[in-house]
Amino acid sequence: MHKIQLDPDLVARLTQARGGRLHVLETLDPARTAHIIVDMQNGFVEQGAPVEVPIAREIVPNVNRISQAIRTAGGANYFVQFTTPIGDLDSWSTFYGRFTQDIAKGHQDAFTPGAHHWQLWPALDIDSAADRTIEKKRFGAFIPGTCDLDTELRARGIDTLIISGTLTNCCCESTARDAMQLNYKVIFATDANAALSDAEHNATLNNMMFLFADVMSTDEIEALLQPAMAEAN
Repeated sequence: MHKIQLDPDLVARLTQARGGRLHVLETLDPARTAHIIVDMQNGFVEQGAPVEVPIAREIVPNVNRISQAIRTAGGANYFVQFTTPIGDLDSWSTFYGRFTQDIAKGHQDAFTPGAHHWQLWPALDIDSAADRTIEKKRFGAFIPGTCDLDTELRARGIDTLIISGTLTNCCCESTARDAMQLNYKVIFATDANAALSDAEHNATLNNMMFLFADVMSTDEIEALLQPAMAEAN
């Protein structure tokens, strides 16, 4: 797991600016809360995968804990899958142009719908009756044209998001930044997101904490959901 290191100067500054508390969110309404699980697919999680993120395998238990807590409390889980924009590759030439032709084609093939590496990691706790899966064609899940996530969330009255998945500093961070700017309240899970290094992971956590999201552990997220979970049981 990542060794979490939040900037103490930033923590102190934010705590002072917020009247003695670090977190903006102190309660959750599960009916208006969704857990967004970003790109936990074979192509990122599996050993030897095209974009392997080894720590992504280690965060699976925490991702599942949050999913179970949300489900029990009455919230919604959305499993988002990075997907090659088949038939429209030129629309993202600035991304694919960063690689050799062979590497770009390998990446495109890996995340084509139905491909092995496109599939969700089998150890994820997914309730096919209650949870939703949704494809996205860019890093962030909220930019125009990438997917219908924003439309679905607003139709359900959801205004609060919990972000988990991989990579911390790419698709997860992109999704969280845009969500906040679309006026969603955002929680970014410290120990249920994965990057390729502790330094990259912690840089995103500090950026999130600065302005875009509450940064919380799985234990803290479960504690916010506990009253609704207890009532459901």
